[in-house]
Amino acid sequence: MSLDSKRTGKINRRSDILRAAGELMRSHGLSGVTTRRISQEVGCSEGALYVHFEGRLELLIAMLEESLPSMLKPLEALRQSVGSGSPHENLFKALGGIFKFHQRIVSGSAGLFAEPTLLTAYRSSLAREGKGPHLSMGVLEEYILSEQRLARIDSKVDAKLAAYLFMASSFFRAFNEQFFGKPMQPTWSEFAKQLIATVTPEHSAKVRK
Repeated sequence: MSLDSKRTGKINRRSDILRAAGELMRSHGLSGVTTRRISQEVGCSEGALYVHFEGRLELLIAMLEESLPSMLKPLEALRQSVGSGSPHENLFKALGGIFKFHQRIVSGSAGLFAEPTLLTAYRSSLAREGKGPHLSMGVLEEYILSEQRLARIDSKVDAKLAAYLFMASSFFRAFNEQFFGKPMQPTWSEFAKQLIATVTPEHSAKVRK
């Protein structure tokens, strides 16, 4: 086996481990994510897990951080969309990414408070990497402020409050759907459109002359 093949195998095995951990979290909760169950899901020995992670704590942190790109990409796209397209559509796409992220992590987030050691370690990891939910809200707030400067969103809108509204509504909806075990009504698409309409109408406001 070539060196490249070995590296690819290690990368794939790490991805398989994180994928299995994520599935276990959604089906059994954070307390159900054990090295024994993960190894059974992946089809390897428990010892093989320690080739990629020092222990369960490091594995769980990596699993939680694995979900971040699903939200970061839409937020970066939102940064780049200032002044182009429709503010309503731009926010709709960004919220779609945020909601998918919340759907993936809401059960794990709740479980964090049952494991103080993991919660403390995850906080430290986010602080060290310069990450956290406040940054996502900051992107939303800055986008709204930027569009206000271009008169594409009403200047009376409180950008910070709107960012909190978007993030909180997305998280609470994801929480409710997992708590009750079924999708809520109206659909996410309709709900998001109604939510965004509190900040900007579906059709962009005309730029002031």
